[in-house]
Amino acid sequence: MQIIQSIRDKGAIFVIVVIALSLIGFILMDSRQGGSTMFGGNTNDVGKVNGEEISIADFNKRVKEMEDMEEQRNGQRPSGTRTYQIRDQLWNQMVAEKIFYKEAAKLGITFTPKELTHILLSNDPSNPFLQQGLADPNTGQLDMAKAQEALSNIKKFTGARKEAVNAQIVDPLKLSTIVNKYSGLLSASAYYPTWMQEQEKTEAKNFANISYVSIPYGEISDSAVKVTDADVNAYVQKHKELFKQEAGRKVSYVTFSQLPNAADSARVMDMLNKLKPQFEADTNAKAFIARNTSVIEYSDEYLPVAKAPIKDLDSVLKYPIGTVVGPFVENGDYILAKVLGTKQMPDSVHARHILIATADRNGQQLMDDSTAHRKADSILAAIKGGADFGKLALQYPDDAGSAVKGGDLGTFGYGTMVPEFNEFTFTKPVGSLDIVKTQFGYHIINIISQKDFKPAYKVAYLAKEIIAGEATINNASLQATKASAVKTSKALQDYVAKNGLQLVQAPTIVKENDYSIGSLQDARQLVKWVFENKVGEVSEPFGIGDQFVVASIDEDIKEGTQDATTARPGAEAIIRNEKKAVIIKAKLGASPTLESAAAAYNKQVAVAGADSSLTFSSQMINGLGIEPKVIGASFNKAYQSKVSPAIEGTSGIYVIKVNSVQTKPDDSPETIKAQLAARMGTLRSQAMGNWYESLKKEATIKDYRSKVF
Repeated sequence: MQIIQSIRDKGAIFVIVVIALSLIGFILMDSRQGGSTMFGGNTNDVGKVNGEEISIADFNKRVKEMEDMEEQRNGQRPSGTRTYQIRDQLWNQMVAEKIFYKEAAKLGITFTPKELTHILLSNDPSNPFLQQGLADPNTGQLDMAKAQEALSNIKKFTGARKEAVNAQIVDPLKLSTIVNKYSGLLSASAYYPTWMQEQEKTEAKNFANISYVSIPYGEISDSAVKVTDADVNAYVQKHKELFKQEAGRKVSYVTFSQLPNAADSARVMDMLNKLKPQFEADTNAKAFIARNTSVIEYSDEYLPVAKAPIKDLDSVLKYPIGTVVGPFVENGDYILAKVLGTKQMPDSVHARHILIATADRNGQQLMDDSTAHRKADSILAAIKGGADFGKLALQYPDDAGSAVKGGDLGTFGYGTMVPEFNEFTFTKPVGSLDIVKTQFGYHIINIISQKDFKPAYKVAYLAKEIIAGEATINNASLQATKASAVKTSKALQDYVAKNGLQLVQAPTIVKENDYSIGSLQDARQLVKWVFENKVGEVSEPFGIGDQFVVASIDEDIKEGTQDATTARPGAEAIIRNEKKAVIIKAKLGASPTLESAAAAYNKQVAVAGADSSLTFSSQMINGLGIEPKVIGASFNKAYQSKVSPAIEGTSGIYVIKVNSVQTKPDDSPETIKAQLAARMGTLRSQAMGNWYESLKKEATIKDYRSKVF
């Protein structure tokens, strides 16, 4: 991975190519594998796919890589729920990789070194060299000399540098190329036989004109129809494929808030009001902030308004320098703000650099500090003596991304680099050339240009978080402990009812690898407890977020078909309409006419299809909506001479009479050609759709994550 991309956006990395397989709604990404085991015991795998292991070592290293990337991008290490989301995302990703690459190998689909070279020396939009700035600015085409020089340098890389190139260039291109080949095979499998073309052409040309009576299901009130558990179970048995369920458990829980109350808020505000005159009188803001502690650390930097740690800095800037403003509330903190000074700073900088790295992106030492510093000193001296900056950048490619461009970083905004780099490039004048040390090593930096100078401000903040006091927390803990003292689920229900509390039933079945339960987002430890204990047991209090949680295990759900309670939300409306249909049809009689059907429910006889839009291939009927059964009946020859029986539609009961079926004139050759092309596109999409899910169903996937994490 290019080090400078780790620096950007306080370390925002160059996002490795993501191949979005939109046809299946699944994302395949490729990362490097390897690492060390974090967990002891006999379990060495987090799972298996078709007998192929996914080791803890590989899994943990790739999790760490994703966490490192996110930390570099967002400036903070992912934790809590986000950590579980990353693990879940990576599991799906690694399963997909193993399934897909195995299937591709069966078909002989590969990615060769020749293909890699061909792409890197081409003007294909997927060529990362084009994205890395190796294009001729005048033509937009690849600068072949620069590309060949970059490729030559890349081939010499070893160790961590080689891994970085593989992760950024080789692996994504391998994945995208193989996916494209596989997708091409699927697309080519689409076949549109002549007989089907003729049939669909006829169906599109013939249009029906019908008279109908519509009786919406809403004519019967919901209260007049009872849907029993037996009804739901019977429906589920007929449609098992729609009501499959994974193994899991049903859980209920009660929460006790630890959030600060009014007394806690008043206590913090009073504290800052007492400190305000002292803060205003003190001439050493840095020392004052250090003595009194602040959740917003003191910074000696001048920052533009947009980069200030508070949203409404403008309201503070209205006052003279040295005035202490506040206390005011923002993001759960009470804040005092004191403007210390102002000056003009550029909005953006164009610079170049050469990095002598002391550590790789995983923090592993590459070179001792003193050796790196001496090397940086010698490079700086050479440049000052007339050596070519760009050629030296290629000789020391610790940041491969900028090295191939002669160290050029392009133009970047304030705050997009790590602090030391940012401080130098935005505070030193144009032309400055010097060495700056960061977490990545020693940078020889040259400022090429600066532009759009605007005011920047140095502001000291004394901020205190509004947190719950000891009394608030102790009270919540005590109430949770009392609730957890009951022994059974039934006893917890009684306790909650007696004390005016609310027992929440988790809206979905809790599964072994879940990390949330209902609205409880960082609940992995509670999930583990749920599967380590028996149905009917009540948990000890768990601290989750800003509350204590006491849970009970209500039911053990086996893998298979949903029971009536679980299936009811998805089945009840359909069953109710089926029962309403029986009532409506009984009132209409065995052989209704249009007139008798209209009279029975005080409806009018209506007409559809007069605009020639009602064809057999129609998706909906104007005025009625999506009613496929009515569309089909509209082309039943029997209903041209007699009225149809009552038809159970999507939204109601219909009685129809086909007035005519006519034929439209032939479309123009151009229109027919366009329609054929559109139909072929649809067939290709159908051929390519859901292929991953099909492969996944055929795979044998063993998931051991719940035993590890």
